[in-house]
Amino acid sequence: MSDTVTVTTWSLEQTSPSDLVPSANPPGPDIRIVRSEVPSPEFSRFLYASVGADCAWTDRLTWTREQWVTYLSRPGAVETWVAYDRGTPAGYIELEAQSEGQVEIAYFGLLPAFRGRRIGGHLLSYGIGRAWELAGTKRVWVHTCSLDGPHALANYEKRGFRVFDVKTEEEQKPSGHAMK
Repeated sequence: MSDTVTVTTWSLEQTSPSDLVPSANPPGPDIRIVRSEVPSPEFSRFLYASVGADCAWTDRLTWTREQWVTYLSRPGAVETWVAYDRGTPAGYIELEAQSEGQVEIAYFGLLPAFRGRRIGGHLLSYGIGRAWELAGTKRVWVHTCSLDGPHALANYEKRGFRVFDVKTEEEQKPSGHAMK
């Protein structure tokens, strides 16, 4: 049994606010999108681990509480927006402002129970719009891979992202770890 898996990663970008194609079918009125304004390592880790559990998100599972605090507390660098269905977290989008007017959608996704309900397109549209509102934004970019959900790449493309790079590599099979 091999300890590696073949992973294709697509990097996508928008270079103008006019590239955004908002979701045409927003979810019902019970869905709200709210910024998580108080840095909370526990809440951010919950979102990351819950959304990414079946998509092999593992790079942040080994982070200590202090690493989360450091990452989330950088002034003006990270915004976390959470979609709620009647008060229950349904998914999130994390925006990371970077140098030279770039904003990365660092993480985006829905908890499994909320997929297939038009929440993802709505949340992604909202997050992209917010990324373009940040001062000095010249480019919004994201990457997704073959381990992500089956509709991830199509959702990004429907929202107006264009592929600018594709890589296929052998990677170690992911394993999870608990926050310390």
